[in-house]
Amino acid sequence: MTAEGSDFLQLDIGDAPPGRRSDWLASRLRHAISDGRLPVGSRLPATRALAADLRVSRGVVTEAYQRLVEDGHVAGRGRAGTVVVAAPARTKEQAAPGPPAAGTIFRPGPGVGVFDSLRSTPARIDLSPGVPDLTAFPRTAWLRAERTVLNDLSAAAFGYGDPRGAPALRLAIAHWIARTRGITADADDVLIVAGVAQGLGLLAQVLRDNGISEIAVEDPSSLGARQHLHDRRLATPPIRVDDDGIDVDELVRSGAPAVLLTPAHQFPTGVVLGGERRRELMRWAADGGLIIEDDYDAEHRYDRPPVPALRSMLAEQVCYAGSVSKWLAPALRVGWMLVPPRYRDEVVAAKRFADLGNAVLPQLVLAHLMESGEMERQLRFVRKRHRRRRDAMIDALRTHLPDAVVHGAAAGLHLTITFDGEFSDLDFAASALEQGVKVQPLSWHCQRPMNPGLVLGYGASPASDIAEGIAILGRLRR
Repeated sequence: MTAEGSDFLQLDIGDAPPGRRSDWLASRLRHAISDGRLPVGSRLPATRALAADLRVSRGVVTEAYQRLVEDGHVAGRGRAGTVVVAAPARTKEQAAPGPPAAGTIFRPGPGVGVFDSLRSTPARIDLSPGVPDLTAFPRTAWLRAERTVLNDLSAAAFGYGDPRGAPALRLAIAHWIARTRGITADADDVLIVAGVAQGLGLLAQVLRDNGISEIAVEDPSSLGARQHLHDRRLATPPIRVDDDGIDVDELVRSGAPAVLLTPAHQFPTGVVLGGERRRELMRWAADGGLIIEDDYDAEHRYDRPPVPALRSMLAEQVCYAGSVSKWLAPALRVGWMLVPPRYRDEVVAAKRFADLGNAVLPQLVLAHLMESGEMERQLRFVRKRHRRRRDAMIDALRTHLPDAVVHGAAAGLHLTITFDGEFSDLDFAASALEQGVKVQPLSWHCQRPMNPGLVLGYGASPASDIAEGIAILGRLRR
């Protein structure tokens, strides 16, 4: 028996009332356009193909399509077929929800979806931190590398890969961090993950399974990172950060068995972990403490020399994490971890059961770009762009927010500004968003009370937008 139905919208002609097949089909299509299953711009099946699927005459489908044409919902586009051009008006109850109001995003105790809400809220000027210049993505070099990889790729390579990551990329990462971060590692030490966020979640899961219930964090520190740890039911006791980085004495007093750090460019203050603090931290780790080093944007520095990664000093006690999110694009979702041997097999197992490993083709393309020298060229290029944008932000802050104290200007993709006095940086950020400027309040990233402030990203916005955005913040401050 031949099925009388279509995969398209799961249409079953048996549901149609006798003698009213065109009415029924037009109604089903109209409803699919209304609820978004057929968005504007989507193409309907050819009348002959849909009629064959439903085992009806072509005239039934043609008549249904004609009714949608008369309603103004679809239009014939010649060889492009019949295309949805407008959706039926929705009732108030059916209307899709719009972006959340600024006041509902910037409220005390931000929820787990706060960054999704902020990203989805439109704004003319986006000064969110943590995003590089996305217009600088090396599209031509990527396509060229992809063609090269595909030409040389065997059919077997399209199967399931190693959950640890493609060997070629793991070797390229080992070479990369040796050149740029002073870390000596073998390819077997490297685990490819879907960004540092996934790596942190996998490690947190393993640590929890091994009886660790808390990981100390810098204060202030990334709200997003703390949310990932909380999702794995780990507490995050705050440890003070000053001009030399994390207060190791306070870390010792906390009794925490592990600590998450951003030592090369502390988020969000931008300070570098000082030499004496590094030595104190190494002594703490040598006594059994575990350091999780998030080297999130160490590639971007402008007015200071590079600092070595902690992993280069004490490999057995440091779990190192990095990614391409801050110098290529977050959308690639490619990161890496070097996990101490005592946890490595368990983290690899967690990765295997999470997703069987990252997509292989992008890994091979990235490996080719890294080994060819293209990534060094790309990094030099974007570093110049980011420096110009950093300078534009500093100039605008001097002009429009002269009372702001600027932190972390020597490196990275963001600045943090703080103010004396008592006011709500949540309200400040909400007012800025209402004026079309997207920023993050410093209090999001603090566990204990601190001076109010804002975290301002400059990597993704041109200098003209940066200047205009800071001018708007200045008017709001006044």
